[in-house]
Amino acid sequence: MKKTNFIILLTIIISFIMGVYLYSLMPLEMASHWNSQGEVDGYLPVFWGLFLIPLISLGVFIFFLLIPKIDPLTKNIEKFREYFDWFILLIILFLLYIHSLSIYWNLGYRFNMGKMVVPALAILLFSIGIVLKKSKRNWFLGIRTPWTLSNDIVWDKTHKMGSKLFKLAAVIILLAMFSPQYSIWMILIPIIVIAIYLVIYSYFEYKQIKK
Repeated sequence: MKKTNFIILLTIIISFIMGVYLYSLMPLEMASHWNSQGEVDGYLPVFWGLFLIPLISLGVFIFFLLIPKIDPLTKNIEKFREYFDWFILLIILFLLYIHSLSIYWNLGYRFNMGKMVVPALAILLFSIGIVLKKSKRNWFLGIRTPWTLSNDIVWDKTHKMGSKLFKLAAVIILLAMFSPQYSIWMILIPIIVIAIYLVIYSYFEYKQIKK
C-alpha cells in the first residue's frame, strides 16, 4: 500500500473513531452550518452530524482511487501521480479539520468558525494551484473545457495560468480573516471570476493555435 493511501485510510478511521467515542457527548441536534457572520443557521441529527463528513471522506477516497483506473488517459495521470496522491490526502485532512471544528463547537466551545476555516481553505486553494501546474490532460481532474480537452498545448497553458490565479486567490481568501463581514464575498468572487476567466482563456488559446 502506498504511503499516502495508508495515511488517508488512517485519517478516515480516526474521523470515524472520533464520532463513535464522542457520540454520547453530543446534543441530539448538532450545529452543522454557519453563516458569514459565524452564526449557526443549520442543524443535523447527531448521527449525521458525526458521521456525514467521515462518510464523504471515504467516498472521496474511493472515487479518487477509481479515477486512474477508468480514465482513458490514465497514462497522463501517472505523469503527475505523486502530486495527485498528495492532493487527495490534503482534501481528506481538510475534511477532518472541518469535522473536528464542528465537534469542538458542539462540545460547547465557541469561536469564529469563519476565521478558523479560512486558513485551511487558503492552503487547499494554493495546493490546487500547485497540482494544476503539474497536471496533464485527463477527463476527471483539472480545468476541463472543450478546448483544453482537445489540445495538450491549450491544456498546459490554461493550467499554468490557472495555477497562478488559484495561488493568488489563496492569498486573497487569507485576507478574509481580517474582514469577517466580507469573508464570504472574498471567497466566492475570486473563485467565480477565475473559473469564468479560465474558460474564456482556454477558448482563445485554442483559436490562436488553430490560426
